[in-house]
Amino acid sequence: MKLRKASAAAAAALVLALTATACGGGDKDSDSDTGSGSGSGGGDKIKIGIKYDQPGLGLKEPDGSFSGFDVDVATYVAKELGYDADQIEWVETKSADRENALARGDVKLIAATYSINDERKEKVDFAGPYLLAHQDLLVKSDSDITKATDLNGKKLCSVTGSTSAQNVKAEIAPKAQLREYGGYSECIAGLQSGAVDAVTTDDSILAGFAAQDKYKGQFKLAGLKLSNENYGIGIKKGDTATADKVNKALEKMVADKAWQKAVDDNFGPAEYKNEPAPQIGNIVK
Repeated sequence: MKLRKASAAAAAALVLALTATACGGGDKDSDSDTGSGSGSGGGDKIKIGIKYDQPGLGLKEPDGSFSGFDVDVATYVAKELGYDADQIEWVETKSADRENALARGDVKLIAATYSINDERKEKVDFAGPYLLAHQDLLVKSDSDITKATDLNGKKLCSVTGSTSAQNVKAEIAPKAQLREYGGYSECIAGLQSGAVDAVTTDDSILAGFAAQDKYKGQFKLAGLKLSNENYGIGIKKGDTATADKVNKALEKMVADKAWQKAVDDNFGPAEYKNEPAPQIGNIVK
């Protein structure tokens, strides 16, 4: 009789232990599937792809911290998804590897000056856009370059392999002297020294460089709007649930003025004349 009672008690304890384990495992899997963290410094992490070398947008600082508009937007979105700032793992994501990084699952989101276009939409889903940028020129503050055709006979810089400078030379200023450097920081240094007369890429990227303390007051944006670049947050193809949540977070960021604050904080010193916050799903061609 005593043996029977002991066996029944052991069996009941085993059932309770298995039930608790199953419940705990179910909760963790649910967080993973929905992309929502536990918040308040819990154990879950979210990996977000950014650039490490674009001041004002995505920059890894010497102390290991991260700054920039893309970082601020991604941090806000992550919080709305349930992740505290210390639960974000920032992953350097080069432009050429963005689609593969999402497909492999290396990152959950990508906020890295990622322009939405039809070709990319075949491979990934996008939330946003969260910023409308334009191809522009950065010149010295006292430069007489006010329009793209003024580049004829001038030295125009962009990074090796970029289509932006090549498009200007082919379509607008065929007599421009194209200089291709390894990175935009080299182009900016060349502009400062007088080795080049203008630098071209997205105005947001140019504004980020111009806003650095060491360059304040030296440069200006020409404000030419040579193209429309709709920045979106990249998400793995087919993950519509996450895309919907990110879109809601972006709408909230605009509504509570945090979006404009991020623009002012990161681009303000360059006197960047940003477009108003774009409406979700409104892609400007």
